[in-house]
Amino acid sequence: MRAEETSPIVDDAPTRERVATTIMENGPSTAAALAERLGLTPAAVRRHLDLLLADGVLEAREPRVHGPRGRGRPAKVFVITDTGRDHFGHAYDTLATDALRFVQQSGGDDAVSAFARQRLAAFEDRVRPLIDAAEPQDRAAVLAEALTGDGYAATVDAAASGEQICQHHCPVAHVAGEFPHLCEAETEMFSRLLGTHVQRLATIANGDGICTTHLPHQTSKKSAAERLPS
Repeated sequence: MRAEETSPIVDDAPTRERVATTIMENGPSTAAALAERLGLTPAAVRRHLDLLLADGVLEAREPRVHGPRGRGRPAKVFVITDTGRDHFGHAYDTLATDALRFVQQSGGDDAVSAFARQRLAAFEDRVRPLIDAAEPQDRAAVLAEALTGDGYAATVDAAASGEQICQHHCPVAHVAGEFPHLCEAETEMFSRLLGTHVQRLATIANGDGICTTHLPHQTSKKSAAERLPS
């Protein structure tokens, strides 16, 4: 039997931190997935989850089911709340929100969008040479690594018709909740860097567990041209 289940004086705070961090980095997770990922017993994980739920760090949600439901009720998933994200820090403060409100009042939405694009210009300039030097199949991973370095905890997942960049943390989530121009500018930047159309499917700022951007498989322009009649 594990020590943390038998000793009442064990400080569980570091383990709760690991549970919360794992959910932030990997997105919505079931108790069973957390137990396997962290090497804990289901009972230990449930205890930590109950405490994190009580503290408002996590919330439980019904999982999104794609396709027909199986028999039985699906296990709930646990996601980080805004309170929980505050624990990991944000790259903004009240001054940033107030400043954007002033920009919007002075110049309208176009001015906010211009600010959002300018904010990402340095990142785009820094990452573009890395992406251009990478093989096409590796470019999404290069972008995800750069985003992780800036605090977005990004991964690349395979999808039926392409790939998905998943950002499990957003340092500016609260500001983007009021000003979605930040998310829109980021999506435009992804498209420019990767040289393809992309589609934003979900955002933390909109209340989703992770930011998800779909990258469709690229079709060969040469093959398309070859199909044209001569």
